Amino acid sequence: MEAIEVPVLIVGGGGCGLSASVFLSDHGVDHLLVERHTDTSKLPKAHYLNQRTMEIFRQHGLAEAVTERAAPLEKFGKVRWQTTLTGDGPLDAKVIHEMDAFGGGALTEPYAKAGPILPIKLPQLRLEPILRSHAEQRNPGRIRFGHDLVSFSDDGDRVTAEIRDLATGETTSVVARHVIAADGGRTIGPALGVEMQGVTRMVDVTTAYFSADLSPWWHEGTIITWFLNPYRPDLSSTLLEMGPSWGRNCEEWGLHFVPGGADPNDPHAISARIREVLGLPELDLTLHKVSYWSVEGVLADRYREGRVLIVGDAAHRQPPTTGLGLNGGIQDVHNLAWKLAAVVSGRADDSLLDSYEAERRPLGKRNVDWGLSTWFHHRLMTEAAVGLGAHIPPERRPSAFAAYFDPSPVGEVVRARAAEIFRTHRAECQAHDLEIGFNYEEGALIPDGSQPPPRAPMADVHHPTTRPGHLLAHAWIERDGHRLSTHDLTGSGTSFALLTGPAGTAWSEAAAQVAAKFSIPIATAAIGDGAQYADTDGGWAAVREITDEGAVLVRPDNHVAWRSTGAGDSPADVLGEAISRILEHKATDGR
Repeated sequence: MEAIEVPVLIVGGGGCGLSASVFLSDHGVDHLLVERHTDTSKLPKAHYLNQRTMEIFRQHGLAEAVTERAAPLEKFGKVRWQTTLTGDGPLDAKVIHEMDAFGGGALTEPYAKAGPILPIKLPQLRLEPILRSHAEQRNPGRIRFGHDLVSFSDDGDRVTAEIRDLATGETTSVVARHVIAADGGRTIGPALGVEMQGVTRMVDVTTAYFSADLSPWWHEGTIITWFLNPYRPDLSSTLLEMGPSWGRNCEEWGLHFVPGGADPNDPHAISARIREVLGLPELDLTLHKVSYWSVEGVLADRYREGRVLIVGDAAHRQPPTTGLGLNGGIQDVHNLAWKLAAVVSGRADDSLLDSYEAERRPLGKRNVDWGLSTWFHHRLMTEAAVGLGAHIPPERRPSAFAAYFDPSPVGEVVRARAAEIFRTHRAECQAHDLEIGFNYEEGALIPDGSQPPPRAPMADVHHPTTRPGHLLAHAWIERDGHRLSTHDLTGSGTSFALLTGPAGTAWSEAAAQVAAKFSIPIATAAIGDGAQYADTDGGWAAVREITDEGAVLVRPDNHVAWRSTGAGDSPADVLGEAISRILEHKATDGR
């Protein structure tokens, strides 16, 4: 039996596990990833990568490859409700409502101001091959698909696992210091007794993945199109572009619908259902895959059990509304990777890993709760806006739709009232602050007693800040003619950064002493007039929230760890104490 010893074992090779591998490789952490499937996902699952996830990919050299395959904002920056794609009936091919979404249209300017990169649309079945390629390039021979976890045990000072090659039946013994459970909650969590708490199986959904030429009828530019059938409520469904081309030339599609009325095991029935939803009875289509899943909102009762760290779907599963699933999982492992690197290298105590749960589990709960809220609201909103509540009998549906499109003054009132109701959907598709404004109140950070910036109830207004626990405020700065973001100052994601005002020389000098004392990299950057970096358009001055003598300490994941709004007494001692508390670590100078 082959035997391998690695600092970290990753179980699961989906979007979350593969991202963890890339991040750990960039941090110089040796690891092994095992995935029971022989290839990446073939299902049209998550498809929206929000601004925070794209910032993470940019930090780790993935953004260019991902963006090259993705739909740009002008191809997906709206959501739309309509009746059918086409048809001869008076209520066919009607657009009910559309609005800017996820950074598109009027939202693009505030999104561009808030970060160095914009969101994109790329379905998971096209994202995962890119992640796998990068993971294999950065960690050759240690990304093993077609390998199943047979057993594992936490022995206190290590984890011992047995891995089986499904093609040959050969087994490998793996000894690791830590395990990342990115297995979707299938194996490790249940074996450890981790409980998924919340609302389960609210509704069963069927997803049909198919190819068809819809170019003669397709209104391009949407990330999601909801079909509300004027005659049959069972035909109300959700259609998504799946690429590889985007817009009118899209070749592949994903249709989500509630199974009622069509046998999910009958491909002919599924194909017929697709044609009925779209209003295209003669549509030539190829059905690739039919999958079944349940909408739920559940959260693991803990994110760490001994040497096992639970991430992604194994830690939280929520409705797809707002796109918090895959994005949240990638952000989980981004939070975790630098901490594992610090612990494995001996620069931090193992207790630093406790901050993973302290920081990410409250965010997981918020995401589950928000997903549930938007899921239920979305269903009620469309009923209220178009007048199709549960109390409306099927025979009255056409007249309710007809009233919505009536050109009379009464019709104008119906549409105006509906527009106000549809506007409440911004909590789902315009929740910019939800995507990048989240923060950690406890964990690997030192609160400074300040209050968080104001929160809009719908999360559609973001206020940048340098308050500890928050994502560092983005601003464009310049050095030697090169433009970069404040988010670029942590380099490839492996170092802390200390940002100071132009008069913060004492803090920069302190950073060099502290970096040597604790054997950690700390990049320094003075920003402002006459400083190392120019604040070219005043963007940093507007968001920095410190004086010219102040300093902001940024973690490798670009969250603020500590700040001093002004000059401090004995900067080396103050900064050293901050680093010591953040890393739960003693100095390496023999003390």
